[in-house]
Amino acid sequence: MLKVYRHILIEKRMEREMNAFAKTDVGIERAVNQDYVYAKLDSIGCLPNLFVVADGMGGHKAGDMASRYTVDTLVELLKESDGKDPLDAVNNNIKLVNTLLLRKAGESEEYEGMGTTLVVASVFGDTLRVANVGDSRLYVIGDDITQITRDHSLVEEMVQLGQIDRKEARTHEKKNYITRAIGGCETVEAEMFSVDLKDNDIILMCSDGLTNMLEDSEIFHIIKESPDIKEAAESLIAKANYNGGRDNISVVLIEP
Repeated sequence: MLKVYRHILIEKRMEREMNAFAKTDVGIERAVNQDYVYAKLDSIGCLPNLFVVADGMGGHKAGDMASRYTVDTLVELLKESDGKDPLDAVNNNIKLVNTLLLRKAGESEEYEGMGTTLVVASVFGDTLRVANVGDSRLYVIGDDITQITRDHSLVEEMVQLGQIDRKEARTHEKKNYITRAIGGCETVEAEMFSVDLKDNDIILMCSDGLTNMLEDSEIFHIIKESPDIKEAAESLIAKANYNGGRDNISVVLIEP
């Protein structure tokens, strides 16, 4: 049975030997958690399972509303997607959620300008399908750590243009400027990815509250050295807080 909470959720389905653990933490410096996570190992609409991370933005109440509304609305829409092509269902419903969030933002001044990142993942046997908007990330951890998503951010564009390197991007003054978000403009295009999974791969989805506090190599070693994904997730969050905890921290770990 799925247990869903605002800050933590756990689910196991032993017959498929697929496990997931998700947790979100307010961090050290923030008063409100504007991240939101969702995990479901059982089918939802046309998807065999569903995992989501969202990192809201737009003020004290708006960021929290943006991430929560986006994820909850997307989940409800996907529940009605039976018989549809999975990729089309995810992509089209992300576009619809963007429209609905913009409409929601117009209902109240306190929600004006709100938006959120969004990473959506579903495992189809040995294939992982991913949709991404913003700078929250999805990694696959096997013999190494591989970032699957591409940040929709100003510093990522600067890296691609050769203006700065990866090391400079981590400390750049504009590292938090994202170029794509749910609620950012009237239309949004999710970037789609497909990954062939190998035995013993672990999937990590996270907000930038983790990746701004830990290097990829640290993330890799913590996951590999942990006895299970629950302890790995808790250790990642603890380390991010130890390193400063300057933002909300969200982690979803999946053993496909």
